[in-house]
Amino acid sequence: MITHAVKGSTIEIETDALRAEIRTEGYVSGVAGGTLYDKKSGARDLGHGLSIVDFLLEPAPAGERPPEGQYDFGGNALSYHGRIPKRYVEGPQICTKARKLPFEIIQGEGFLAVRQWFTWHQGYPPHAGGSRWEQLLVFPEKTRYFFSADRVTTVNTSAALIFRVDMPGHIKHRSGDVFDHIYLSYGDQTIPSTEFTVNFAPDDRFLYQRGKQPMPPRLIRAYQVVLGGKPGPWLAGMTLQPSDVYEGWCHQRGYVCLIEELGGWPTKPGDTLGAAYVVGWFNDLSEMHSTYDSHRGWSGIELEGPAARPARFKGVKQKELTPVRLR
Repeated sequence: MITHAVKGSTIEIETDALRAEIRTEGYVSGVAGGTLYDKKSGARDLGHGLSIVDFLLEPAPAGERPPEGQYDFGGNALSYHGRIPKRYVEGPQICTKARKLPFEIIQGEGFLAVRQWFTWHQGYPPHAGGSRWEQLLVFPEKTRYFFSADRVTTVNTSAALIFRVDMPGHIKHRSGDVFDHIYLSYGDQTIPSTEFTVNFAPDDRFLYQRGKQPMPPRLIRAYQVVLGGKPGPWLAGMTLQPSDVYEGWCHQRGYVCLIEELGGWPTKPGDTLGAAYVVGWFNDLSEMHSTYDSHRGWSGIELEGPAARPARFKGVKQKELTPVRLR
């Protein structure tokens, strides 16, 4: 059974296994921080939100230093952007500066979905604003996780367009007090929380870059929460098509920063890129892997059935993504 209520700018959702809230004003996109509640264990997520979205970037031309107001890297920006040269393509950052998102709630057969969208209006020369983002969050019955999918349709030509998200989300902590381990499927790394007591740059440790490391069979990033002073369940974010991920960060900057960058492909106006994810609670790594394998290869999620009452949802591959309406 799934129920929902809209209270002001908050969408409250409850399933057999989860409770969650989606904010449509203020800090927006994805599931609001601290609201993904696991009924089985009593755990909550530990960060600013889950499946949160930002802006569009591209690699900076060799030797180029960013002008004022552009993306900064190195120097004073080392601890949060590292040494990786990039520049903005379009903004603003959706989560902090969109302020308010339109939304649609769709009740389906055995699930509830929420769709949100935004058009970036700030272009950074030589690029124009106008690209469109759409997010679909799907909450099935009887699962401790939800599905999420982002889809971007660009108005710009880029040699390597990048879309930045938080996946699953950042971790707020004090010297690793609220989480026990982080799991990164690339390199099959299980990292103790003690590795995140001192700040370090994203390209110092635990960085994933497509093409520079072997493509993992699964792209999973997860953290194990502490409950009652003991290791509890895992909160995982799984990008269901590993090749959709351009770069993945896992570094300490006052909190554990779990940024993920999608795309990194040449684009022309009208092109679409995206990714699909599973986000939620799992008992162990084996359960994560099994769930991932059940949905492997999805780059998007589409609803099927009559427009007003979809009967079901399905995953689609990158080449099957249809553009979202630009205006």
